[in-house]
Amino acid sequence: MRTPRGISKLVDILAALPGIGPRQAVRLAFHLIRQGKGAQKQLEEAVHELQNIAICPQCFYIHEGNENLCDICADKNRDHSFIAIVEKETDLISLENTGKFNGRYLVLGELGRGGVLGPDQKLKLKSLISWIKKELDGKASEIIIAFNPNSQGDFVSGQISKELKPFTKEVTRLGIGIPSGGEIEFADESTLGSAIERRN
Repeated sequence: MRTPRGISKLVDILAALPGIGPRQAVRLAFHLIRQGKGAQKQLEEAVHELQNIAICPQCFYIHEGNENLCDICADKNRDHSFIAIVEKETDLISLENTGKFNGRYLVLGELGRGGVLGPDQKLKLKSLISWIKKELDGKASEIIIAFNPNSQGDFVSGQISKELKPFTKEVTRLGIGIPSGGEIEFADESTLGSAIERRN
């Protein structure tokens, strides 16, 4: 049976999203049809508003509006010499929700298999080093490498630590709290807050 072109196109887009396979994409497409035109219009408007989202040139997190920097990087009340390097935007949100971190961030991007940094990630690290040289006279007070506690995260953390050591007084990792193999994104605020406080 031939599937209408509109559904096929939507299924292809949904199936390309993380964690959604072809079957789940088909289910979601038919769910949207059953929800009716009102729900479809809401989804259309929400997707359209993504055009107002920009990426901060300093930390590479997202923000809304015409401002150059995101709210975190523009906040003068934060300690910008205290830096957390995270893998994903959702990790940044999780750390922020603990209320235990008052510095700035660098969103490095998802780590590839084998622990090899991609060209874009290397450029982000160079951008951070340049910023430290310019804004902090070459030394951050502390850099926390906040990656998931698994073999890949440990390997990349070791690489980054060596590269950043000359530009900070201290390089630390999140402490006990997140189980080995766990993910920052899914840790509860209490556990994650404890991991920040017990960093080493």
